[in-house]
Amino acid sequence: MASTSFIVEGMHCGACTGRVERALLAEAGVTAAAANLMARAVRVDFEAPARADSLAEALARAGYPIASAETCLGFEASADAETVAAALQATPGVLSVEIAPESMARVSYAQGTVAPSELVRILGGLGVQARVISATAAPKPVAERQAAEAARLKRQVLVSALLTAPVFFLAMGPHLYPPLHHILAMRVGEDVTRAVQFVFTTLVLAFPGRVFLRLGLPALVRLAPEMNSLVALGALAAWGYSALVVLAPQILPPGTDEVYFEAAAVIVTLILLGRWLEARAKGQAGEAISRLVALRPATARVQRPGGVVELAVEELAPGDLVELTPGGRVAVDGIVTEGHGFVDESMLTGEPVPVEKTPGQPVTGGTVNGTSALVYRVTATGADTVLSRIIALVEAAQGQKLPVQALVDRVTRVFVPVVMALSTLTFALWFALGQGLAPSLVAAISVMIIACPCAMGLATPVSILVGTGRGAELGLLFRRGDALQRLAEVKTLAFDKTGTLTEGRPALTDLFLVPGPTEADLLRLAAGAEARSEHPLARAVVQAAEAQGLPPARARKVVATPGRGLSAEVEGRQILLGNAAALAEAGINPAPLAAQAEAFAQDGKTPVLVALDGTPVAVLALADPPKPHAAEAVAALEREGIAVAMISGDVAATAEAVGRQLGISRVIAGVLPAGKVAALSAMKNTGAVAFVGDGINDAPALAAADVGLALGSGTDVAIEAADVVIVGADPRGAARAVQLSRAVMRNIRQNLFWAFAYNTALIPVAMGVLVPFGGPGLSPMLAAAAMSLSSVFVVTNALRLRRAAA
Repeated sequence: MASTSFIVEGMHCGACTGRVERALLAEAGVTAAAANLMARAVRVDFEAPARADSLAEALARAGYPIASAETCLGFEASADAETVAAALQATPGVLSVEIAPESMARVSYAQGTVAPSELVRILGGLGVQARVISATAAPKPVAERQAAEAARLKRQVLVSALLTAPVFFLAMGPHLYPPLHHILAMRVGEDVTRAVQFVFTTLVLAFPGRVFLRLGLPALVRLAPEMNSLVALGALAAWGYSALVVLAPQILPPGTDEVYFEAAAVIVTLILLGRWLEARAKGQAGEAISRLVALRPATARVQRPGGVVELAVEELAPGDLVELTPGGRVAVDGIVTEGHGFVDESMLTGEPVPVEKTPGQPVTGGTVNGTSALVYRVTATGADTVLSRIIALVEAAQGQKLPVQALVDRVTRVFVPVVMALSTLTFALWFALGQGLAPSLVAAISVMIIACPCAMGLATPVSILVGTGRGAELGLLFRRGDALQRLAEVKTLAFDKTGTLTEGRPALTDLFLVPGPTEADLLRLAAGAEARSEHPLARAVVQAAEAQGLPPARARKVVATPGRGLSAEVEGRQILLGNAAALAEAGINPAPLAAQAEAFAQDGKTPVLVALDGTPVAVLALADPPKPHAAEAVAALEREGIAVAMISGDVAATAEAVGRQLGISRVIAGVLPAGKVAALSAMKNTGAVAFVGDGINDAPALAAADVGLALGSGTDVAIEAADVVIVGADPRGAARAVQLSRAVMRNIRQNLFWAFAYNTALIPVAMGVLVPFGGPGLSPMLAAAAMSLSSVFVVTNALRLRRAAA
């Protein structure tokens, strides 16, 4: 199975993406095709007999040619030319290979699917030394292509507006200022004014308006009309009829010699204006990706035997030692080798608090160093870095289709033919009712223009684009196509406990002392004894002492008894740490500490009794503490009307104690991974269920839930099984994901309502159903303005999602 992506610049609306996908799926061997309107790209999975070149031909036949590029590779003369050609041709994305006699290969490939350097590496893998002789420039990032498109449309709008201005003045000026009609008739003459309108309108259609003719008319020939077809037909009909009035008025019935050049020119200008505003808004919608790309620095300071050199980030390799200056941006992923400081990782986690970095800790490309100088060893470059993977996930998410889009696709597929039929019906009815040729034509043109399904096609993808971009800013990465919609429908959300709601490691939470030793002295002595133990609970005691700046005392004669505890001699004093049985076996009465130990145990904490010189003196309470914002996450979900549960493999007392602390009433404890799946299945009786986890043992539950959310701090296995990745370790990400999902779906419903309601309301008006009752019709110019504004409204409404889940 091979997979490749094509850049298809000719996609302009949701109907276009549907045609692109259907054209590819009709080819034998194609198993999946997903078009991304915002990125102007399509990803296709295929196997024999399909090939990249045959898929490109299928798209060209459908009217959507791909963006291609060429490179010329030189290879060693001793290499077998057929082997070279076969290896290159087998590369996904390569369209054709031509071998020249002078050991050169001219390769044509789909832009954005493969780079010339990759082709060189492929030949190198066969033992063939090759080099790039010439190559087409690499495709620009999506954000740059969108900016270039907006700039091109701006130029077209300006040219079209300048050419349309005299036409509009000559046609509409007399209506706005009646004396102007007599001035023009006396000084210029009607024939001259019409000739001027003809010339300028022809220029509008021939240059800025050519895009509609170039795309729309071939689609008509293929019997697959789309929005460009409607604009082309409407503008050409108005121009063609008016041209006949100017050039051959004798062939028209008397009284039908009105011209409508202004309708054709203004239609083109207004729709181009709408597209320009739409392209600008799309650029703003895609700012999340632009900001992520901008996080990559261009150069890095690399240590070399001869000193420090500044290299392009593309030249870095794993193992390089990179110097990070105060305030500098981390170039690629690595491990700190020297220095101590804090790094701002808000671009990854959304959390503003900088993270402490010491030797041995990871740093991520794109994050910002604080005030300390650091040195780190490169561990990943290029597409392997965390930032590159995040960008790839976000770009993929922005091109995903939600289940609701399937309905929109079905509607837009039949919408254009239905509109053309309604336009024809409108013309026939008006003409049959004796309204005359010209008014009938104007009404038919208005129907075609007003009904362009641009807003419908944009309603879903633009909301996904902005929503997933906002998710990236909040540290939420949607990995599955329908997760964004399904998460909005969730009724119950279940958390794993350890590592998800809790820190995942034991810590000293309480210290009970009988009169005698001070807390500092006891903790210092206990840490001295526990420092010689490998037990996780012992490490918690040592960390608690270190957190208070207490150096562990020196210990000797350390004896550990499994299942009981540990004894040692510390600074000449005998210390014993363990459970009640350990004290009793040592001849020490644990009764003075029993009540407090039991109280700690009831709270789900592990009590460790301490005796000094044969006297019971303290109880240490050790537990896996809840994360700082876990309770806040639970409360936020409950405010959204979602039932919160916790599923844990821990013992019931501990799990229930954590549940009480966080306000979770439904706790399922003591279950294995299979038990988590069964618990989730039972919860589905009340509606869709989401699960949040982080460990390998959570993978089955993440896959079994309607929506699985994995903490980015968890294992790769858990992340692969999840639908949504919460970058970092903050459980509040689950609440933000739900809020964002609901905001996106609410936005999509608003957009679809506007788009459908707009067409439903204005198509009858354009057909003239109100005219017999004294109501208004709808001129082609007003229809074009309304159609363009509907698309701009949809995109502008989607942009509000940039503030969602704040």
